Amino acid sequence: MKKMVQLPMLRPWTITGSTSSSNSVATTTAIATAEAQGSRQFGVPLSELCALGLVAEEYGVPKVVHRMVEHLRTHALHQEGLFRVNGNVRAVESLRHRLQSGEEVDLLAEGDVCTVASLLKQYLRDLPEGLVHSAVQNALIEHYQERGEEGSWGDLKALLGRMPDVHHCLLSYLCRFLTEVERHQAHNRMTALNLATVFGPSVFQSVRLTCCTLLPLRCASLEPYLT
Repeated sequence: MKKMVQLPMLRPWTITGSTSSSNSVATTTAIATAEAQGSRQFGVPLSELCALGLVAEEYGVPKVVHRMVEHLRTHALHQEGLFRVNGNVRAVESLRHRLQSGEEVDLLAEGDVCTVASLLKQYLRDLPEGLVHSAVQNALIEHYQERGEEGSWGDLKALLGRMPDVHHCLLSYLCRFLTEVERHQAHNRMTALNLATVFGPSVFQSVRLTCCTLLPLRCASLEPYLT
Protein backbone atom coordinates (compact mmCIF):
# COMPACT_ATOMS: atom_id res chain seq x y z
CA MET A 1 0.00 0.00 0.00
CA LYS A 2 1.00 3.59 -0.46
CA LYS A 3 2.67 5.31 2.44
CA MET A 4 0.15 6.81 4.81
CA VAL A 5 0.12 10.57 5.25
CA GLN A 6 1.03 11.70 8.74
CA LEU A 7 -1.10 14.48 10.19
CA PRO A 8 0.88 17.34 11.78
CA MET A 9 0.56 17.57 15.56
CA LEU A 10 -1.35 20.50 17.01
CA ARG A 11 1.03 23.17 18.24
CA PRO A 12 0.30 24.73 21.65
CA TRP A 13 -0.93 28.29 21.46
CA THR A 14 1.12 31.05 23.05
CA ILE A 15 -0.93 32.78 25.75
CA THR A 16 -0.07 36.41 26.48
CA GLY A 17 -1.60 39.29 28.42
CA SER A 18 -5.35 39.91 28.61
CA THR A 19 -6.08 37.61 25.69
CA SER A 20 -5.07 34.48 27.62
CA SER A 21 -8.65 33.58 28.53
CA SER A 22 -10.02 33.79 24.98
CA ASN A 23 -7.00 31.99 23.58
CA SER A 24 -7.42 29.24 26.16
CA VAL A 25 -11.04 28.74 25.11
CA ALA A 26 -10.04 28.74 21.44
CA THR A 27 -7.33 26.17 22.12
CA THR A 28 -9.74 23.91 23.98
CA THR A 29 -12.27 24.22 21.16
CA ALA A 30 -9.64 23.44 18.51
CA ILE A 31 -8.48 20.33 20.36
CA ALA A 32 -12.04 19.15 20.93
CA THR A 33 -12.81 19.67 17.24
CA ALA A 34 -9.71 17.73 16.20
CA GLU A 35 -10.59 14.87 18.53
CA ALA A 36 -14.15 14.77 17.20
CA GLN A 37 -12.90 14.70 13.63
CA GLY A 38 -10.44 11.98 14.52
CA SER A 39 -13.23 9.69 15.71
CA ARG A 40 -15.37 10.15 12.61
CA GLN A 41 -15.51 7.07 10.42
CA PHE A 42 -18.68 7.54 8.37
CA GLY A 43 -18.83 9.96 5.47
CA VAL A 44 -15.06 10.46 5.54
CA PRO A 45 -12.76 9.94 2.51
CA LEU A 46 -10.81 6.68 2.77
CA SER A 47 -7.54 8.56 2.37
CA GLU A 48 -8.33 10.60 5.48
CA LEU A 49 -9.13 7.48 7.48
CA CYS A 50 -5.67 6.18 6.58
CA ALA A 51 -4.09 9.38 7.80
CA LEU A 52 -6.08 9.25 11.04
CA GLY A 53 -5.01 5.67 11.76
CA LEU A 54 -8.58 4.36 11.44
CA VAL A 55 -7.70 1.63 8.96
CA ALA A 56 -7.03 -1.95 10.08
CA GLU A 57 -3.44 -2.43 8.87
CA GLU A 58 -3.73 -6.20 8.47
CA TYR A 59 -6.60 -5.86 6.00
CA GLY A 60 -6.14 -2.34 4.65
CA VAL A 61 -9.81 -1.47 5.27
CA PRO A 62 -11.54 0.92 7.69
CA LYS A 63 -11.74 -0.55 11.18
CA VAL A 64 -15.48 0.00 11.42
CA VAL A 65 -16.03 -1.87 8.14
CA HIS A 66 -13.87 -4.76 9.31
CA ARG A 67 -15.84 -4.93 12.54
CA MET A 68 -19.22 -5.04 10.78
CA VAL A 69 -18.10 -7.55 8.16
CA GLU A 70 -16.57 -9.93 10.68
CA HIS A 71 -19.76 -9.76 12.75
CA LEU A 72 -21.85 -10.64 9.70
CA ARG A 73 -19.44 -13.36 8.62
CA THR A 74 -19.71 -15.00 12.02
CA HIS A 75 -23.42 -14.58 12.69
CA ALA A 76 -25.33 -13.89 9.46
CA LEU A 77 -24.25 -16.06 6.53
CA HIS A 78 -27.36 -18.23 6.91
CA GLN A 79 -29.71 -15.26 7.44
CA GLU A 80 -32.39 -15.37 4.75
CA GLY A 81 -32.54 -12.14 2.78
CA LEU A 82 -29.23 -10.85 4.15
CA PHE A 83 -28.67 -7.32 2.73
CA ARG A 84 -32.01 -7.47 0.91
CA VAL A 85 -34.08 -7.08 4.10
CA ASN A 86 -33.37 -3.66 5.60
CA GLY A 87 -32.94 -2.98 9.30
CA ASN A 88 -35.09 -0.52 11.25
CA VAL A 89 -34.17 3.01 10.19
CA ARG A 90 -33.92 4.34 13.74
CA ALA A 91 -31.87 1.37 14.88
CA VAL A 92 -29.45 1.83 11.96
CA GLU A 93 -29.02 5.54 12.70
CA SER A 94 -28.55 4.87 16.42
CA LEU A 95 -25.87 2.28 15.74
CA ARG A 96 -24.14 4.63 13.30
CA HIS A 97 -24.08 7.41 15.88
CA ARG A 98 -22.71 5.17 18.61
CA LEU A 99 -19.95 3.76 16.42
CA GLN A 100 -19.17 7.25 15.15
CA SER A 101 -18.76 8.51 18.72
CA GLY A 102 -16.25 5.78 19.47
CA GLU A 103 -18.54 3.94 21.88
CA GLU A 104 -17.77 0.27 22.47
CA VAL A 105 -20.86 -1.47 21.11
CA ASP A 106 -21.55 -5.18 21.50
CA LEU A 107 -22.95 -5.86 18.03
CA LEU A 108 -24.11 -9.35 18.98
CA ALA A 109 -26.07 -8.17 22.02
CA GLU A 110 -27.35 -4.83 20.73
CA GLY A 111 -27.50 -4.96 16.94
CA ASP A 112 -29.46 -7.51 14.91
CA VAL A 113 -27.85 -8.65 11.67
CA CYS A 114 -30.25 -6.66 9.45
CA THR A 115 -29.27 -3.45 11.25
CA VAL A 116 -25.55 -4.13 10.84
CA ALA A 117 -26.01 -5.16 7.19
CA SER A 118 -27.95 -1.98 6.44
CA LEU A 119 -25.29 0.15 8.11
CA LEU A 120 -22.58 -1.49 6.00
CA LYS A 121 -24.45 -0.52 2.83
CA GLN A 122 -24.95 2.99 4.18
CA TYR A 123 -21.24 3.29 4.91
CA LEU A 124 -20.46 2.61 1.25
CA ARG A 125 -23.14 5.04 0.03
CA ASP A 126 -21.80 7.79 2.29
CA LEU A 127 -18.21 7.65 1.00
CA PRO A 128 -17.69 11.19 -0.37
CA GLU A 129 -15.87 10.09 -3.52
CA GLY A 130 -17.52 6.67 -3.77
CA LEU A 131 -15.78 3.32 -3.50
CA VAL A 132 -15.14 3.05 -7.25
CA HIS A 133 -14.22 6.41 -8.76
CA SER A 134 -16.34 7.59 -11.68
CA ALA A 135 -13.47 7.34 -14.19
CA VAL A 136 -12.82 3.69 -13.29
CA GLN A 137 -16.47 2.67 -13.21
CA ASN A 138 -17.12 4.30 -16.59
CA ALA A 139 -14.17 2.40 -18.03
CA LEU A 140 -15.47 -0.87 -16.57
CA ILE A 141 -18.89 -0.39 -18.08
CA GLU A 142 -17.48 0.64 -21.46
CA HIS A 143 -15.26 -2.44 -21.40
CA TYR A 144 -18.26 -4.72 -20.95
CA GLN A 145 -20.48 -2.87 -23.41
CA GLU A 146 -17.82 -3.04 -26.13
CA ARG A 147 -16.58 -6.60 -25.55
CA GLY A 148 -19.27 -8.36 -23.51
CA GLU A 149 -18.43 -11.75 -22.02
CA GLU A 150 -15.67 -12.19 -24.61
CA GLY A 151 -13.63 -9.29 -23.27
CA SER A 152 -10.18 -9.71 -21.77
CA TRP A 153 -10.26 -10.30 -18.03
CA GLY A 154 -6.68 -9.08 -17.99
CA ASP A 155 -7.96 -5.71 -19.18
CA LEU A 156 -10.56 -5.76 -16.41
CA LYS A 157 -7.89 -6.41 -13.80
CA ALA A 158 -5.82 -3.55 -15.22
CA LEU A 159 -8.81 -1.19 -14.98
CA LEU A 160 -9.41 -2.14 -11.35
CA GLY A 161 -5.72 -1.58 -10.71
CA ARG A 162 -6.20 2.13 -11.42
CA MET A 163 -8.04 2.55 -8.14
CA PRO A 164 -6.18 4.09 -5.16
CA ASP A 165 -4.73 1.40 -2.89
CA VAL A 166 -7.16 1.90 -0.03
CA HIS A 167 -10.15 1.80 -2.41
CA HIS A 168 -8.77 -1.31 -4.10
CA CYS A 169 -8.27 -3.02 -0.73
CA LEU A 170 -11.79 -2.25 0.42
CA LEU A 171 -13.39 -3.43 -2.84
CA SER A 172 -11.33 -6.63 -2.73
CA TYR A 173 -12.24 -7.22 0.92
CA LEU A 174 -15.92 -6.59 0.20
CA CYS A 175 -15.98 -8.89 -2.81
CA ARG A 176 -14.30 -11.73 -0.91
CA PHE A 177 -16.91 -11.41 1.82
CA LEU A 178 -19.84 -11.25 -0.60
CA THR A 179 -18.48 -14.30 -2.39
CA GLU A 180 -18.78 -16.11 0.95
CA VAL A 181 -22.35 -14.86 1.25
CA GLU A 182 -23.10 -16.22 -2.22
CA ARG A 183 -21.73 -19.65 -1.31
CA HIS A 184 -24.44 -19.89 1.35
CA GLN A 185 -27.25 -18.95 -1.03
CA ALA A 186 -29.07 -22.19 -0.26
CA HIS A 187 -29.77 -20.69 3.16
CA ASN A 188 -29.69 -16.91 2.66
CA ARG A 189 -31.23 -16.85 -0.86
CA MET A 190 -28.66 -14.27 -1.94
CA THR A 191 -27.35 -15.18 -5.38
CA ALA A 192 -24.59 -13.25 -7.14
CA LEU A 193 -27.21 -11.33 -9.13
CA ASN A 194 -29.15 -10.49 -5.97
CA LEU A 195 -25.99 -9.21 -4.30
CA ALA A 196 -25.00 -7.19 -7.37
CA THR A 197 -28.46 -5.62 -7.48
CA VAL A 198 -28.30 -4.71 -3.78
CA PHE A 199 -24.72 -3.42 -3.71
CA GLY A 200 -24.51 -1.85 -7.17
CA PRO A 201 -25.96 1.52 -6.11
CA SER A 202 -23.69 1.59 -3.05
CA VAL A 203 -20.45 0.70 -4.85
CA PHE A 204 -21.10 2.57 -8.11
CA GLN A 205 -22.45 5.96 -7.09
CA SER A 206 -22.08 8.06 -10.23
CA VAL A 207 -23.62 5.82 -12.85
CA ARG A 208 -27.14 4.43 -13.19
CA LEU A 209 -26.57 0.72 -13.56
CA THR A 210 -29.06 -1.82 -14.86
CA CYS A 211 -29.16 -5.47 -13.84
CA CYS A 212 -27.73 -6.32 -17.25
CA THR A 213 -24.70 -4.15 -16.57
CA LEU A 214 -24.31 -5.40 -13.02
CA LEU A 215 -24.32 -9.06 -13.97
CA PRO A 216 -20.78 -9.23 -15.40
CA LEU A 217 -19.55 -7.00 -12.59
CA ARG A 218 -21.10 -9.12 -9.84
CA CYS A 219 -19.00 -9.65 -6.76
CA ALA A 220 -18.19 -13.29 -7.41
CA SER A 221 -16.82 -12.40 -10.85
CA LEU A 222 -14.73 -9.47 -9.71
CA GLU A 223 -13.15 -11.18 -6.74
CA PRO A 224 -10.40 -13.09 -8.65
CA TYR A 225 -9.29 -9.90 -10.42
CA LEU A 226 -8.79 -7.93 -7.22
CA THR A 227 -6.06 -10.17 -5.78
